[in-house]
Amino acid sequence: MTTDIERASECAACDETRRRFLSRLTMMLGSIVAAIVAIPCVGFLLGLRKVPRVWRTVGKLNDFQVGSTVNVAFLDSSPLPWAGVTARNAAWLRRISTTDFIAFSVNCTHLGCPVRWLPTANLFMCPCHGGVYYANGDVASGPPPRPLRRYPVRVQTDEVQILASPVPITTEKI
Repeated sequence: MTTDIERASECAACDETRRRFLSRLTMMLGSIVAAIVAIPCVGFLLGLRKVPRVWRTVGKLNDFQVGSTVNVAFLDSSPLPWAGVTARNAAWLRRISTTDFIAFSVNCTHLGCPVRWLPTANLFMCPCHGGVYYANGDVASGPPPRPLRRYPVRVQTDEVQILASPVPITTEKI
């Protein structure tokens, strides 16, 4: 027969083995979870994911009058399935001649507020902090540090297309 002391030492050995097993299991699962979280973070920090630049059609050539500036909408260059309305982007598109266009970002270069086009003043205005831009996108007055960002525009088979790219989050000149 086993005595109480022998049973207690057997239980202590079992408890120690169980404790060691659970401790190792916890460390292993914690390491796996940390790796799952760390891999995308490291990829983001290293800039491994490049956002594609895609030509998006914004309308037919005949939809735009020479000399007019209109707001056009298009999908982001890499919309995520769950992005919803945030996948939509916009630009101010001006037709200069029969084949030439200029497209400006709708975001102010100061803090990203949406600028609006005032045709009577021939200026872009930012309502947030009083930024004013000339018709060519250059800063007229206010706090904006840079001109409005331009999108490349092309005419392809009677359709006007804008090269969609993400709005940069930077303080450098683009």
